Amino acid sequence: MAKFVPVDPFDIVIFGGTGDLSRRKLLPALYHRWLDGQIPDTSTIIGTARSAMDTGAYREMARKACELASGTAWKEEEWPAFEKLIRYVQIDATDPAADWAALKSELTPGETRPRVFYLATSPHLYVDICRSLGKAGLSGEGARVVLEKPIGTDLASAQAINDGVAEVFDERQVFRIDHYLGKETVQNLMVLRFGNILFEPLWSLNYIDHVQITVAEDLGLEGRADYYDRSGALRDMVQNHLIQLLCLTAMEPPNVYADDDIRTEKIKVLTALKPITAQDVRKLTVRGQYAAGLHAGKPAKGYLEELSGGSESETETFVAIKASVGNWRWSGIPFYLRTGKRMSSRHSDIVIQFKSTPHNLFGEDAGTVNRLVIRLQPDEAVRLYVQIKEPGPGGLRVKSLPLNLSYAESFTLRYPDAYERLLMDIVRGNLSLFMRRDEVEAAWRWVDGLINAWEEARYAPEPYPAGSDGPLSSAMMMDRDGRQWWKEG
Repeated sequence: MAKFVPVDPFDIVIFGGTGDLSRRKLLPALYHRWLDGQIPDTSTIIGTARSAMDTGAYREMARKACELASGTAWKEEEWPAFEKLIRYVQIDATDPAADWAALKSELTPGETRPRVFYLATSPHLYVDICRSLGKAGLSGEGARVVLEKPIGTDLASAQAINDGVAEVFDERQVFRIDHYLGKETVQNLMVLRFGNILFEPLWSLNYIDHVQITVAEDLGLEGRADYYDRSGALRDMVQNHLIQLLCLTAMEPPNVYADDDIRTEKIKVLTALKPITAQDVRKLTVRGQYAAGLHAGKPAKGYLEELSGGSESETETFVAIKASVGNWRWSGIPFYLRTGKRMSSRHSDIVIQFKSTPHNLFGEDAGTVNRLVIRLQPDEAVRLYVQIKEPGPGGLRVKSLPLNLSYAESFTLRYPDAYERLLMDIVRGNLSLFMRRDEVEAAWRWVDGLINAWEEARYAPEPYPAGSDGPLSSAMMMDRDGRQWWKEG
């Protein structure tokens, strides 16, 4: 059974409080933490946006959102007590002439308790909102500002955002959030490596053949066409989610389990990533764009058809990369990164493929490969595949089967989702699972180099059918190395 430690009373202000992120993730996350007794009744939750709405209407919107997100965890009888924490303030945070008196009146007086300002808005508003908070006198010692990804669209824009935010908030007050780092299995990756002598001695080029990191989505644009066509899979997913997973997989053990020590080790991985140039970009990467196909047995439109007016576009919806980390632990070991939309299924996995045994005793068909599979979604689990003898007479037959740690089966209590965990860490001031500015900029520096290589090589996306596992070139990239993408079952 999990034990939930209460946090101190706090105020949280959600800019973009009526938006999709607030309704789907943030308000339900706070509700669930309150149900489990982590949030004191004296805390305050303030939604703010430009929409004309009073607190009663906002509470009703929040109720519907929390009920929809909770499923069987919804408790009707508990809602009246929770909604007393909720307020709404109408304000245009980017308007220099906006009156902040109404918002300040809802906050608990003084600066001793944590004040969380969650910017669930478009990134181009981050600097304006932070400057407004500074002018309103709300950036004091207890303040924390939360920035959602993506932070910028390239290195230059990321630096501009970081510089603008730094005018108002110290780096220790800035929480750059990537919800993938709040997943239980992602955090468990460090425990598996550094808490078990079984794994750490094997975690290097001496015993690992390669690493695969896949974040596959089965959905298409789902109303995000304008944003996605300006971004693409590389900026939307690789620059933050996949690179963060790579860093946690490849990092060295920190001296202590503390925020800056962990983030410093991640930076070392980022700076060791070998640049991909125009000369080798076609060999080391694959760009794809989904075309019409079948999704869940039904016809699915292609990417260009989903864009408004059937526009032409060379935005990639699929990326596969063979990345290399140039250091002593990982020299020569490939890290295969893959993400895409309209794939055959929704799943996110980190696969550690160990090398074969030096000598195969049991014949060519036996297989002597171990792998550790860390599944992030949809069913969080850790599976270690080992070789065992199949029971029965008639010869010795070897089969690969997993030792399975399923979170749903192993923990009887509902465990918090990523946003629930991260919100509580923000209140506590724990920066371990949040990105430092130099980390964000180092990731953009590597991604910008790849984008420039694509442009220089005039590398257009390859079409792949909706409902497939991506372009044929992705499988061919693995086949050239004598490997293949792992697929459960």
